[in-house]
Amino acid sequence: MNKKLSVTILAFAILVGGYFYLSQKQAFDFSGHSSEEKISGGIVNEVLAARFGYLNKNGNSSCSGGFKDSIANMPDDTRLQGSCCSPMSIHRYSEQVEGLVKFKSAAGQNIDKIPDDPYDIEAVLAKELMSYYDMELTPDEQKAYDYAMQNSSEKGPCCCKCWRWHVYGGLGKLLIQKYHFTGEQVTEVWDLSDGCGGDSEHHQ
Repeated sequence: MNKKLSVTILAFAILVGGYFYLSQKQAFDFSGHSSEEKISGGIVNEVLAARFGYLNKNGNSSCSGGFKDSIANMPDDTRLQGSCCSPMSIHRYSEQVEGLVKFKSAAGQNIDKIPDDPYDIEAVLAKELMSYYDMELTPDEQKAYDYAMQNSSEKGPCCCKCWRWHVYGGLGKLLIQKYHFTGEQVTEVWDLSDGCGGDSEHHQ
């Protein structure tokens, strides 16, 4: 009797173990990505995954000149969301959001002008950053800006002269002038802030 009970328990344990193994291997999140796809240097947390799922499906961003010009008349609490070009990638998205954190606290400063999320920016912040785009820089500051223009993945703040180009161009000048960022630092901020979608710095 004891032998039969032991065999039954063992069989049950194997069955349960197999179920959990298969469920983990085949699990998909609500955004359609497998559990394996959600791993990029660690498991993407649920909050970030939820944000990704929403932004990937509910974007309002556009590369058009008309959209750029319309930002000035948007209510301040409007949010500019989603990718302008290619579909978003949760791998790259998590790298970007997590990578920007260190720059927001660079040299012990709380730099709240750096958007937390390149795919979700408040219109009020976009308007402010765009206003810095025509800011004049000193020769040394201009060298830092020119370095970022030459060395960033998109060879500028974005892949085209859309609203992101002006927002992040203005941000770059502000970071150099007020926060003394180097050209290398601005380059990395721009690369982490790429809003074109895709799975790497060079959007696909």
